This record gives sequence, C-alpha cells and structure tokens, in this order.
Amino acid sequence: MQFRLIKRWILTFCIGSALNPLAYSASCLTNGQMTAEQRNTLLDATRNFASAVQRNDMQALDARMLPAAAEDSRGIAMSVQAVSPLIQGATITVDALYEFDRSSGQASAERTQFFCGSPTVVLTFDSLPQGIYALSIVHATGVPKPQQISFILAKATGNTWQLAGFYSKPMLENGYDGLWYWMAARQYAQARKNWDAWFYYRIAASLLDPLDSLSSPNLEKLQHETGQVRPADSPGPSPIVVTRNGATFKVTAIDMTTEFGAVDIDLHYAPDPSQAEQLRTPMTARQQVTNLMSALLTQHPELRDAFHGIWVHADHENGSIYALELPMVEITADQPAQPSTIR
Repeated sequence: MQFRLIKRWILTFCIGSALNPLAYSASCLTNGQMTAEQRNTLLDATRNFASAVQRNDMQALDARMLPAAAEDSRGIAMSVQAVSPLIQGATITVDALYEFDRSSGQASAERTQFFCGSPTVVLTFDSLPQGIYALSIVHATGVPKPQQISFILAKATGNTWQLAGFYSKPMLENGYDGLWYWMAARQYAQARKNWDAWFYYRIAASLLDPLDSLSSPNLEKLQHETGQVRPADSPGPSPIVVTRNGATFKVTAIDMTTEFGAVDIDLHYAPDPSQAEQLRTPMTARQQVTNLMSALLTQHPELRDAFHGIWVHADHENGSIYALELPMVEITADQPAQPSTIR
C-alpha cells in the first residue's frame, strides 16, 4: 500500500461528525451534484493521471504536479513505480469523484471541513491553502492483482487539474475482496473464534477503505464489529507472553501477511539474550521458532481454520535476526485443532 500526500495537509474522513469549533466549513460536490462540464473535466484529468501511473510516466506526472507537492515528488515516484507493474493492461474505471471549494473564507484556517453527499461524508484538511480541490477514486481491474487508486487534485488556472496527492492499495487479498472477508469474519465471530474474526475484519477494513481514513455507515459498522471481537490477549502497546515447555516468548506484534501468496499469521517476538544466542545456530534457531509457533496454536487452535501458515520474525534492535515460515500442517500443538468451518 502506497500513500503520498502533501505533508502539510492532513486528510481525514468521518461520517456525521460535529463541526470542529476551530474549523472553517466549505462546500463539496459529489459526482452527481457536478455540472456536466465540471464532471467531464475532472474525469478527463483523472483518466490522464491514471494512464500516466499505468505507464509509469513520472515526466507526465511531474509536469502536472502542484508546486507544493514537488518536495515529495521522489516519494510519489516510488509509489507510482510500485503500483505501475501491477496495473499494466488493467481496465481503468473512475469509481467516485468529489470536488471541494476552499476558494473563499479564511485565508489560513487551521482546519477546513467539507460536507459531501447524503449520507454526509465529512472531509477534513488541516492548514489547507485556499483553492479548489478534488478527490478521485479509481479502480484498475482485469489484472491478477487489481488496485484501487486515489488522487488528490488541485485546480489550476485554465480549468486544469494538478496532482497534489497519490494513494494506492490492493482490492483483493489472496483472491478475495473485502466483502468476502467481512462475511467470513462474521462467521468466525458467531463461532466465538475471535482471533480469526478479528484478523479477517481488519483485512476487510483495509480492502474496503480506499484511503485508510474514509468512513461511511457501512465502514463504521465494520469498525464497531471489529472492536467487539478484539482479543483481550492480543499484542498492543505492551507485548504478550507465550510459553511452551518451560520457554517464555515475548510477542510484540501479530498481524497478517500474503508475502508467500496465501494469508499467513505474521508474528514478531523479542528474544531474550539466551534465545538470541540460540538463534545463531540453524538447528536450535528452528527449534526455538517452531516452539513459539506451537505455543501460539496451543493457545489459539482456531488460527488453523483461517490461515495457511505462520511467519515468525525474531527481532533485535532495528532488524530481524531470524525468520521462518511454516504451513499449519507442519506445526504441531499440544491439543488438536478444531475442524475448519470456512473455506
């Protein structure tokens, strides 16, 4: 997932939120509220920008980049280079358009909010200069890894649009979309398999939210359901402790990864000095890490139902000193796993 936005502007989205007393309220138009000329001009600009990303044509993007965004042009170029190979030959569809007017009012408002459509989507910018802006959301489909791309645009003289921000993220994980993961998460939640449900809800939210900060009634509902199943013993600000055969492991993070194709558990732990020494020898390193995998499955056997395997990273200082991925079928546990109910 790649995100580049002018550093001085912080963009957030919410639904039906109260107007911040320090905010300046400005107008917003959805695709259906625009005139034909407004819509067509914005559509043409969006398609041109999307085509340039598809071609990895940074020269074309630089030529139409907002001067204030030029300081981050290298970051934007890296993001474009990452997504461009994934959308070669893709069908480009403009999924949503918003235009917001900040051309009047306070010259230097601390915060500007835009109220868009019904139900109302509230877009909030910090320290946004006066001008007219747009958000375009594009889907690139018909390729093995379809992507959703968002452009933040700024209106220039001559009724043209300049690039102010860029964001891309996948539309599928392991071949399934966000709605599939949401429905699977609900099934796991109903079966009281909260670890499975929690991870799948998070995958669903990542796929269904094109900006990681856009909200809607459905996304708020998804967020609420996610909060209801979050395991109390999951890593947060503090690590959790997992034990097996007298060994204690300090687990600092548990997430998901598709690095090897299928969806795996991605676990990080901080080895103590004795464990770090064992990691210097391949045989004892593998035994230590497989013990941790087994300990996790002993505590949460339901993870076998939802994931292909576990990828463990032993972290020291700022890097990983040992990593190993194993499929679930190769990991033993101290109690039998429950049969799969989803797949």
